[in-house]
Amino acid sequence: MKIDRLVSIMMILLDKKRIGAQALANMFEVSPRTIYRDIDAINMAGIPVHSTPGAGGGFEIMPAYKIDKKVFSAHDLSALLMGLSSLSGMVRGDELVHALAKVRSFIPADRAKDIELKANQINIDLSQWMGNRNIQPYLEIIKTAMQESRLLTFGYIAHHGNKTTRTAEPYQLVLKGSHWYLQGYCHKREDYRLFRLSRMSNLQMQEKTFTPREYQKPPLDFDNILTNLQTKIKIRIHKSVMDRVLDFCAYEDFLPDGDAHYIVSFPFIENEYHYGILLSFGDKCECLEPLHVRAEMKRRIQKIAMIYEG
Repeated sequence: MKIDRLVSIMMILLDKKRIGAQALANMFEVSPRTIYRDIDAINMAGIPVHSTPGAGGGFEIMPAYKIDKKVFSAHDLSALLMGLSSLSGMVRGDELVHALAKVRSFIPADRAKDIELKANQINIDLSQWMGNRNIQPYLEIIKTAMQESRLLTFGYIAHHGNKTTRTAEPYQLVLKGSHWYLQGYCHKREDYRLFRLSRMSNLQMQEKTFTPREYQKPPLDFDNILTNLQTKIKIRIHKSVMDRVLDFCAYEDFLPDGDAHYIVSFPFIENEYHYGILLSFGDKCECLEPLHVRAEMKRRIQKIAMIYEG
């Protein structure tokens, strides 16, 4: 008995008032006897399918059980299709395919074109332009491990390039700022940790299972903390990197300086990450103030130059 055929039959019954056994058999290229067995299985699953004998008879889901399609507006259905389509493109699985099929079954024929148009107005593509191609298969491994409560082992590159081997109980996949993370309980640290998938290597799902513990969701909103840590520095940039600088601050922070340059009030925290951002702009960016940040930029640039001179 194929699960996908049962799901498809349920979608058809939800969509149609009544349909005969022979029509279903022709549709799925099976015998009417097989269809009757499928209907029995659907009934056993708790979905009340009523059978009407004779001419014009057939199978139908009891009206009281059916969902009124009008409960979803065009905007509701468009939003559901948009979200499920974007997620199914990155995290594949039968449950997402079936969820999409269910949502589409609620679309009345006379509104299908309008709903599809609205659903396509925003395209969310979570796949990477380039970079670590392990992300997609790792997502699949982690999703299966979460469903089956199985331990994961992997190599991990922590801060400053430190290499460690971890065993973790997987609890949640997190997409934050275009990067995927695993929130899991780390046996090495004996605590919950947020692991970035791009820093993992040799991810393996183990045969050993675990008993899920009380799960702690990771804190993901650091706006207040960052606001307290950030200061504004003044940089002068060439217009050719303006598009990249706009990823970190607003257009209102730009003041024209001649025909080809801007003076920018740039949010900055004195750490490796933010110095790396400034250095990534190359000779198209100059730190003007404060003086100690300017001096540190000069020191780092000289250190880089020494590598090439050597």
